[in-house]
Amino acid sequence: MISIKQINYSLAVAKFLHFKKAAEICHVSQSAMSIAIHEMEKQLGFQVFERNSKQVLLTDRGQHFIDKAQAIKLDLEELYQLGQLYKPELSAPMKVGVIPTVSPYLLPKVLPAVRRQYPNFKLHIVEEQSHVIVDMVKMGKLDTAILALPFPIDGLISFEFWQEDFFWISHQDESPHGVNEITSNELELDKLMLLKDGHCLKDHALAACQLKHVEDEQEFSATSLNTLTQMVACKIGSTLVPEMALEQLVKNNAEIKAIHLNEPGPHRTITMVARPNYVRVRDIEKLKELFRNALIS
Repeated sequence: MISIKQINYSLAVAKFLHFKKAAEICHVSQSAMSIAIHEMEKQLGFQVFERNSKQVLLTDRGQHFIDKAQAIKLDLEELYQLGQLYKPELSAPMKVGVIPTVSPYLLPKVLPAVRRQYPNFKLHIVEEQSHVIVDMVKMGKLDTAILALPFPIDGLISFEFWQEDFFWISHQDESPHGVNEITSNELELDKLMLLKDGHCLKDHALAACQLKHVEDEQEFSATSLNTLTQMVACKIGSTLVPEMALEQLVKNNAEIKAIHLNEPGPHRTITMVARPNYVRVRDIEKLKELFRNALIS
């Protein structure tokens, strides 16, 4: 019978396509891992890995096996977590993914409230782009992830806790006087700076403005809202930022002015996502409640 140990070894080799690296991660010798996988392949009746002195490859049948093995590992982890159902809420550690356009603006607002009410709760934060943390949730590497919708989350369940609009920020000298609202038709698109491709905030901003694409003619592009804001302060252009980022980016910068984007909203929705069979839904619901209350207050 195939063992859990052999399944874990196989998943490690599939991840690195390298027996030595996989053995180091699993804290076993390379020879012990090779023997265990060889015995497993004998039981299966086919090769999972094609290997020689230079490389390791997954066979077609091997890929199918790895997909099944990953699902089995997730099911086992869910079984182990069943014990958490009978413990107090937020008493076990949790790994949470957060996207870069939410993390620096959400966490300072919500973590103090979490710490006050649950001082022993251990929260491990992973900051990555949306597609990365969604995949990590699906693979069981994260308990949940905080991201902005719309974004494809097929196969996951969603726990929405915040909705917000975008604000157009520009230098005070280049901002219209006495204006509190602005439409996308009034924006100077040749001066509008957005994040690099790959950040969902760029897609959300374009969708809010009902635009398919904005040509990037800047000499350099930014990967953070903070950098874009500094560029605005230097009169290089203007940009769009979400409401939750205003306090950090605009409030203490006298050279910058923020004007609400008057387009149908909300322009983005902040949510937590998890696997459908994730057993600690109660903990996610509690975090969702804490996050919403902290953002409202």
